[in-house]
Amino acid sequence: MPVDFSGTWDIVSNVNFEGFMVALGIDFATRKIASVLKPQKVIEQNGNCFTIKTFTTFKNYELSFKIGEEFKEVTKGLDNRTCQSVVNWESDKLVCVQKGLKKNRGWIHWIQDNELHLELTCEDQVCKQIFKRTL
Repeated sequence: MPVDFSGTWDIVSNVNFEGFMVALGIDFATRKIASVLKPQKVIEQNGNCFTIKTFTTFKNYELSFKIGEEFKEVTKGLDNRTCQSVVNWESDKLVCVQKGLKKNRGWIHWIQDNELHLELTCEDQVCKQIFKRTL
């Protein structure tokens, strides 16, 4: 049985978010606002079906997918691009590959030591975020 990602998660660490946003082409003003936000993730997992909601005081984002099924993703609230995405299990990690205008774009989620880890990649930039489960 794969790892259960379900729960509410608050960010505790956010490394190289600025570099990641620059690689996405996000404008200066939006980057400055986004850099001070403290996102919260709510993950609902039902077998291989996921809904990941990211909440901030600036913008919210919701993503629903089924493992192994490619889908059209509009990154509204992020960089507002359309890409073809697919998420697969690789051991106990969720690995998303996003095909679109930006090269080497995607993310990896995994749980380690009761923390939710997220690596966001775009071109040559990697942002590493860590979240703690809310009780």
